[in-house]
Amino acid sequence: MALRSEAFQQFIDAALAAFGRHARDPESRRTIRQISAALETPGVERSGPGRRLPTCSHLEGALAAASAHEALRPLVERFKALEPRLQWSNRSEVDASASRNFASSHANAMIVGPGGLEARKDIWLGVSLLAPNVRYPDHDHAPEEVYLVLSEGEFWHGKDPWFSPGIGGSFYNEPGIRHAMRSGDKPLFAFWALQSA
Repeated sequence: MALRSEAFQQFIDAALAAFGRHARDPESRRTIRQISAALETPGVERSGPGRRLPTCSHLEGALAAASAHEALRPLVERFKALEPRLQWSNRSEVDASASRNFASSHANAMIVGPGGLEARKDIWLGVSLLAPNVRYPDHDHAPEEVYLVLSEGEFWHGKDPWFSPGIGGSFYNEPGIRHAMRSGDKPLFAFWALQSA
């Protein structure tokens, strides 16, 4: 049986606790319970250093705002300890819904899931970072998804108008729903958790 390193397990524990604390609607809470149960069985943890992108220069500022919230501080501290091992990347699929500066002004990192620190197919846990004034392209995917937002920023899904969950806000995306996010004058930083069918 695979074992997680202490730092990685501490991050997983902090992330699941934060998602559980901030998830409000029944679908989010159900999804997080199922993800928590699946993550009780560790996968294989990748070793080696990570890779940052230029957009990661905004990371410290985005995390500082979240650190001011006591309930989010353990997650932020555990993430900071783990972040140097993450492989940050750009989204390759882009359409006209994205802002013109999107390609050079965003970064995503998979923590658990394909290409993540813990490679697996059933659960995806990752983060997205947008520089100021960036719009992520409209996209959808089959797995349901729960967001935990650690910054200011706006989100959109389905036929609903744009909304701002605020720092510590959480919301649910049903399977296949079109959704997007955009930053304002400050960077946007959010965790997302998906459960594959």
